[in-house]
Amino acid sequence: MANEKLTNMLDELANEHLKQIVLSNPMDRKTLSKVRIRPALLKGGLMFHAEEQSGTQAFHKNLDLDQLKEYMQERMEHDFRQAQVESGLGSASVLVGKRGTMTVKIRRNAETAGLSSEPLTALQHNRQKRYILREGIPVPFLKELGVMSADGKIIRAKYDKFRQINRFLEFIEDILPALDQSRETRIIDFGCGKSYLTFAMYYYLHELKGYPVRITGLDLKKDVISRCSRLAESYGYENLEFLHGDIADYHGADQVDMVVTLHACDTATDYALAKAVGWGAKVILSVPCCQHELNRTMENPLMKPVFQYGIIKERMAALYTDALRAQILESQGYRTQILEFIDMEHTPKNILIRAVRDGKKKDNVKEIRAVMGFLGVEPVLWKLILDQCST
Repeated sequence: MANEKLTNMLDELANEHLKQIVLSNPMDRKTLSKVRIRPALLKGGLMFHAEEQSGTQAFHKNLDLDQLKEYMQERMEHDFRQAQVESGLGSASVLVGKRGTMTVKIRRNAETAGLSSEPLTALQHNRQKRYILREGIPVPFLKELGVMSADGKIIRAKYDKFRQINRFLEFIEDILPALDQSRETRIIDFGCGKSYLTFAMYYYLHELKGYPVRITGLDLKKDVISRCSRLAESYGYENLEFLHGDIADYHGADQVDMVVTLHACDTATDYALAKAVGWGAKVILSVPCCQHELNRTMENPLMKPVFQYGIIKERMAALYTDALRAQILESQGYRTQILEFIDMEHTPKNILIRAVRDGKKKDNVKEIRAVMGFLGVEPVLWKLILDQCST
């Protein structure tokens, strides 16, 4: 039987003014650990996008209002003890007691007159008003990198890059509790390239959030490093530096809190991950690229009929590579998730590995060896981690 107060609350707040609904405090962490729900315009109509976190996996589904009501009722009865609703119209909390009693409390905003006429189309283009870096507010480095005009408008050809930057900052926002704001946080960005995201990370953490940070961007392209260094100096970003060098040979730090590696090609990602583990970094954010290693080496007689198709083998190799990377990080004491970085329609390289160190090493070495044996592979990251553990 539906809870009337829950249904009435959703009727009031689940509309175009909704910011998000977060379901937390799971009854059983082995199923779902958290759900985040946000509004979205799909095929011209208002829908609600639910992202379910289950272990290291994320599942997505779209719901209309009636489906959202049923979904919320089901989840609050069987999966979660708490839900928090944030809207331009107000906020609400849902608490479930030990005996299953559900309490719904609503706090309405005193001034909502201006919101009632806000058009539904404000949700278009990924709901611009909810971006961390907002269109219409000039950001110097975005202007210099060709993403934004002087008056804060996004250059049409760079809109995907603007969305990617904001999506990346959402991942940063999620791991803020793992960073200590009372001391300087040391961050290395391996393979920083043109450094859109490196500048965004510094701007968000230091300028917007006030975290004391020191960030180093490393790349093999000298001209790119030279330009990024000039930009950082011109903005007065004293704790942001760019260095020319190779990931595998980098020895410029004894202790690092966070390692970022975005589109480092093939095994360069593995060297960056191994460095992070060696430092005991609290956070790792990695968007792998060009996973050639397993594609070259994996063999299995049973899978031969499947592997004969080049594009299938390539895609399977990429997925196996990142899954093994995630499991190896789990074995080293990292709570690891594989998440969608950006929509597949914009780039096929859309997987982000997010690992937060909790010190609880997963007893999965036997399973990792079994998978490697099945595929006939021994990934570089596995070898690097074994070498580190033996020294």
